Amino acid sequence: MKPYKILIIEDDPVIQSELETLLRGNGYTAVSVKDFSKVTDTFKAEEPHLILLDIKLPNESGFSICSKIRSISNAPIIFVTSCNTDMDELNSIMLGGDAFITKPYNTAILLAKIAALLRRVYASEQSEILTWNDATLHLESSMIEYKGQKAELTKNELKILYYLFKSAGKICSRNDMVDFLWDNQLYIDDNALSVNITRIRNKLDHIGLHDFIKTKHRQGYTL
Repeated sequence: MKPYKILIIEDDPVIQSELETLLRGNGYTAVSVKDFSKVTDTFKAEEPHLILLDIKLPNESGFSICSKIRSISNAPIIFVTSCNTDMDELNSIMLGGDAFITKPYNTAILLAKIAALLRRVYASEQSEILTWNDATLHLESSMIEYKGQKAELTKNELKILYYLFKSAGKICSRNDMVDFLWDNQLYIDDNALSVNITRIRNKLDHIGLHDFIKTKHRQGYTL
């Protein structure tokens, strides 16, 4: 299976380069638009699996580009932009965008949203498996495996472990995790994350994964 190709439509050369490096470092093929008078032509030529799209661009807005792409393709579109008003986000949804992330973006959340969209849209093409310290997370079957022992996970438990695996070795703040898990809900009790973490730890202990998720006081969690 060839790596997924992601098209970056971003005119800031620094951000464009950062995104290319981030994506390639995580196993994706990254290509960027160079001629902003021919964005749709570039899209047709590259046939990407997913698009990262800014709103403020030369020649025409990201909203206009989104509409044009949507008229010819269902490839997922993630708006990555400094435009952060409710109206900007609403417009992105109404025009067919799949996700909306504001700059400065959290790289772990961006990567998680990319992977989630690719998995949803291209589920029949490949299933993703993540590993860390002899533990294997099977996304397709919602299972975690360690030395032949397996535990079944709920939807939220899977999302939490997915986020932690994608950020393995780094500290994940509680706020970022809550935002990733429940970003479509207006209010979530802060205790909800703690309850889910406790349930996951109990399941991990049952299969021999002791102290797999570590708590960093006043910072968050890490593997």
